Amino acid sequence: MTALHDRPAAATILVGVDLGFPHFDAELEELGQLAQTAGMEPVARVACKRKAPDAALFVGKGKADEIKALAEEIGASEILFDQSLSPAQQRNLEKHMDMPVNDRTMLILEIFAQRARSHEGKLQVELARLRYLSTRLVRRWSHLERQTGGAGVRGGPGEKQIELDRRMIDDSIKRTRERLEKVKRQRATQRRQRERRDTFAISIVGYTNAGKSTLFNALVKARAYAADQLFATLDTTTRQLFLQDTEAGGMGGRSVSLSDTVGFIRDLPHGLIDAFRATLQEAADADLLLHVVDASNPHHPEQVEEVQRVLHEIGAGDVPQLLVFNKIDALPAEQQPRNLVDRFELEGTQVPRVFASSRTGAGLPELRRELVRIVAAARPPVEPAQAVSPTPTSS
Repeated sequence: MTALHDRPAAATILVGVDLGFPHFDAELEELGQLAQTAGMEPVARVACKRKAPDAALFVGKGKADEIKALAEEIGASEILFDQSLSPAQQRNLEKHMDMPVNDRTMLILEIFAQRARSHEGKLQVELARLRYLSTRLVRRWSHLERQTGGAGVRGGPGEKQIELDRRMIDDSIKRTRERLEKVKRQRATQRRQRERRDTFAISIVGYTNAGKSTLFNALVKARAYAADQLFATLDTTTRQLFLQDTEAGGMGGRSVSLSDTVGFIRDLPHGLIDAFRATLQEAADADLLLHVVDASNPHHPEQVEEVQRVLHEIGAGDVPQLLVFNKIDALPAEQQPRNLVDRFELEGTQVPRVFASSRTGAGLPELRRELVRIVAAARPPVEPAQAVSPTPTSS
């Protein structure tokens, strides 16, 4: 697996196969955004239909020949598939195309590797990458398959090299897991401290590039990295957010903890979900999820479904949610909401929704009022105890 960030932008052909699953991205728009985020240059897009993947070449020999001819014609130097390829399919395609062939899983792993900043984030990505690499040894070491260990003996040095590498990767996986377990214990200690302080915990979740970090910055005046790109930030950031109760004449209020988490995406590799469980645990342990949705994206209903799927997978499916339909400044006039606060049906349940723009600040006062209402309903402020006169005792 060649590291994308160690080379100049490669002219890349994007390939998507419609296998009859819902929400197939025929325009390969999201794959193109991922490729550009990783520093690649999409120069052509090929979409085709199949009832099932071809066992050897995924797209079949005819389509593989067509893609190879297109690559030679336009000078492409790499092929990128929107679906996950098996190690054998990837090896066969590279041999057939005579150029690098990679898949969506590898691409997301590479982007995460580029974007991880904290020690924990780097460990999580490294664990996922090692797991992915461990399945690709048959491809990476194919040049050793025909080496012999002596007269009439098959295997020998070739097999030893493969086993050596597999053992090395297994050892690296074990060490990385141990380091992550240490980080997990530290996070658990921090959570217990917050629970002892009775801090109401809010986690921001949502599809990647929905504007989570921009909203986080707008609410707490932080400087978390935010950009109009996929997976702009990976590391969880937590700050204190003071919610002022305007109905109390501006005199009341309380602080809550607000955490910005990694964004979700369709077909997020399971290895990444497993690796990021320590970080995603922030969402599972939260008292409220601030589910941010890009209201200007025409595919936002499917993105909401994907976020819900991942939330259930990490054990956060039952945490109460407040939906924030963000980026309303990018909506045309005829699609602007009549009311900035309403209710939205999510998996058969009516949940509160606020329309907002993290960039312009529209809807943020309404969002703060909703947060005040939800926090007060969940944990009413404790009334100060009244002094009780001691009961006189007879001598």
